[in-house]
Order: sequence, then C-alpha cells, then structure tokens
Amino acid sequence: MKLSATNGGGTVALNWIDGRWADSPDHDESVDPATGEPIGTFARATRADVERAIAAAKHAFRATAWRTDRRLRAKVLNAMADRIEERRDELISLLSLDNGKVKAEAALEIDLVPGKLRFNAALALSDFGRAAEVRPGNLSVVLREPLGVAGVITPWNSPVVLTVRSLAPALAAGCTAVVKLPEQTAQVNRLFIEVLTQTEGLPPGVLNMFTSDRDAASALIDSPDVPAISFTGSTATGKAISATGAAHLKRFGLELGGKTPMIVFESADLAGALPVLEKALTTFAGQFCMAGTRLLVHRSVAGEVRAGLEKRLSAVRPGPASDEASDMGPMIDKPNVARVDAMVEAAIAAGARAVVRGGPITEGALAAGAFYRPTLLEVDDPAAAIVQEEVFGPVLTMQAFDTEAEAVALANNSKYGLAASIWTRDVDQPLRVAKELEAGTVWVNHWGVTFDEFEEGGYKESGQGRLNGLASLEDFTEYKHIALRPGSVGQ
Repeated sequence: MKLSATNGGGTVALNWIDGRWADSPDHDESVDPATGEPIGTFARATRADVERAIAAAKHAFRATAWRTDRRLRAKVLNAMADRIEERRDELISLLSLDNGKVKAEAALEIDLVPGKLRFNAALALSDFGRAAEVRPGNLSVVLREPLGVAGVITPWNSPVVLTVRSLAPALAAGCTAVVKLPEQTAQVNRLFIEVLTQTEGLPPGVLNMFTSDRDAASALIDSPDVPAISFTGSTATGKAISATGAAHLKRFGLELGGKTPMIVFESADLAGALPVLEKALTTFAGQFCMAGTRLLVHRSVAGEVRAGLEKRLSAVRPGPASDEASDMGPMIDKPNVARVDAMVEAAIAAGARAVVRGGPITEGALAAGAFYRPTLLEVDDPAAAIVQEEVFGPVLTMQAFDTEAEAVALANNSKYGLAASIWTRDVDQPLRVAKELEAGTVWVNHWGVTFDEFEEGGYKESGQGRLNGLASLEDFTEYKHIALRPGSVGQ
C-alpha cells in the first residue's frame, strides 16, 4: 500500500481511515524548522474525514473481536513494538527533520516506544475484575470493559512516543481509536502511521490516524460516539476541550502544561547537578512539558550555581540535527521564537536580570532556521509572569531561598504541578520535601526519568488522570457489576 499520493508531480503524505489510505482535497507543506525549507506535502484531514474515521472505529468496536479478545490485542501490540524497532532508523531521521530534534533526542524518543507497547501488551493479558460471594447464595462479579472509541490528540514536541503513551493503553483496554497527529510533524506521521496500521492481525477500523488542525480534531470532542479523549498539550486547550466535551460527559485524560521547579539545596552535589540542570532546560529546546525551567537555589550556593550555569548555557551550540556537533536543535518555528523572545523582553523590562541573554539567532548559516540560544534570568518576584507562565522554550528563571520551608512554598506557588526535582545529599530531606510538593512526579538527584511501569501525570492545572503504570487503563474502561443468585430464579 502507498504512503502517499501523486499530486501535480509531487507526493502527498496520506492519512489512514477505515483500513485504507485516505487522501484529502486540502494539502499543505511540511517545513524543516532548522532551515525554513519545505520538505514535503501532506493531506490535511477534513472534519468529514474525521467523522468517517469515528464511524469506522465505532463499527470495528462492535463488529470485530478486538474488544473481547485480549490475546489478539497483546499479540498486535507486541508486533507493533517489533515493527517500530525494525524501522527505528527511518523514524529517527524523519523525526529529526520534521521537528528539529538532534539525533540523540530523536533516538531517545523512538527507543522509548517499543517498551510502552510491550508493557501494555502485558496489561491486556493481566487486567482482571473481581468476584465474591457477598452473602450465601449471592455472587457478585465486577468486569472491566472498554469504553468504546477513544480519541487521542497528541502534540508536535514528541509526536511518536506521546501518541503511543495514550494509544497503547486504549488499545490494551479493548477500545478502538481515532488519533489526531500534529501538522508540524506530518512527514514522520506518515511513516509512523504505516508502521502501526500495517501490523499483521490488526482488524480494519480499529486504528484510524490522521494529520490535521484543531478544527478537524474538534469532531472528536463534539461526537457522542467518542466517549474517551486522551489529550496531551497546553492547559488552555485542555480546559477548552473539557468544557466542550462536558456536554456528553466524556472521560478525559489530560496531560497539560508544566513549570518544573528544580530545587537545589545547600548540600547538593553541584558538579553532578549542573550538567543535568543544563539538559533539563535545553532538551527539545525547552519545548517539553517537564522542562526544568524554574530554578530554586539555596542562597549559600546561589553564586556557584549562577556562575556554573552561565558558563554552561553560554557554551551550548544550537544547530541542525544533521550536524553532530549540535547540542540543541531549533524551536518548532519562527513565530514561537518571536513569542518566547517577547516574554523574555517583557521579563527584563519588569526587573529580571539577564545572567545569560540568549535569544534568536539572526546571523550566519542558522539565521534561516528557528534557533534560539538559551537564556538565564535571575528573578526576585515569585509572581512575575516569566516565573508563573509556561514559556515552552529554553528560558530558565533563577530564585534564591533561605530555608527548606521557603523552597517548598516557592515550588508550590504555581498553578502547575506536573513534576519537580530535588537536589540534596541530606539523607532525610528528599522524602520529607517530596511529600510536601504538589507535583505528580518528583525526581531526587536527577530529572526527566519516567518508567512504563509507574504512573505519570499532573496535579492542579497540569492535568487529570494518569498515563503509564496500571492506572493508565482507567481512562479507557468501565466497571460493570453483575449480581447473581444462581439457581434461585423466581424465588
């Protein structure tokens, strides 16, 4: 089967709907963020296409064995993992080209995917209900059943792994799926779609995947035939789709924005911490919901941390993935570069002190791309917008504290609560502080580590529900209680 259609001498990356490739009359260009040059075209799915995909998924949920045959689901998920590994190098190359990640970061993303698929294959086999004889002659059985059609909406910053993080538990639970992929990564989307949907044993209509904009994706939110939505993206969008979906009492799993505090106590191993603090900011060019963009440092070590980060961030080499010397890739596009720089300028005007004033690269070979050098701002006001708002770019704020209680208060002074990081060599301090932090994930003496086996998600406006771990099935299942009185009909 073809990944693309010929159109006017070029090729168009297609979508996958109801077991076949689907073109659309609306085509658009994909652009390399490192050069600003076009790298291909894609079929932008229309609302009618999405509605057709929903109908196909609804039919497959009732007409195929997918929702009832857990062994089939496990077999297909494991086969998908094998296919990802077989096409690893192609996926890494296209991901780097499409969203600008340096090769090491793209490899990290792709290499996370097989494990997630295999873990969820195991969940498909091990998920169970419970039964009890509540009193003599009365047997109660609780079954976990799939909700139906799951809508999955994922962002451009890590489109492959974040799609699988939501999709794999939906499929493991027995749901069928309609997946909205981001326009910014349409070229890697087409290969990703092929790898997953061409897996042997996957019934037609169970998995539908398309690339489009928010308007077409809104069909998933509006449709009464899509009872579950798993969304990864901004808090503002999460709130908007939740409000719309409330009309149908949809089940929402939301992983939203973050403003991760990195808390460095006086006993911290600074030699070990500084390289990680740098990477927590520059990984994916800061375009990461768990990016460590809020640095809280004990006053006694603030000078050493400031000097160390000034040296490290000033030495970061932005560049394209094609250059092995690149430390950090571009942002996704120039409008986002301008948005981030405007936030930095406003922060400096409001009193922030620029320790490292990075900013847009406007000279030389990189000027055509969406490159932004890392920035470090020292801030006194914890209510400053640059401290409170998610920047989604390589901009780090630094604040000093004097006591543990002050550090916790500063860390919790945020509408976000996705993750936090603690740096200390005090044996008793990490657990004590971690229990006080309002965050779904707390790292101690490291950052950015997640495991398929353990839950991930946010407090407060960073989301609801959990991905990874056993709880990941909850967003896609219903509990059914069957009460039996065997042999007592009519009594």
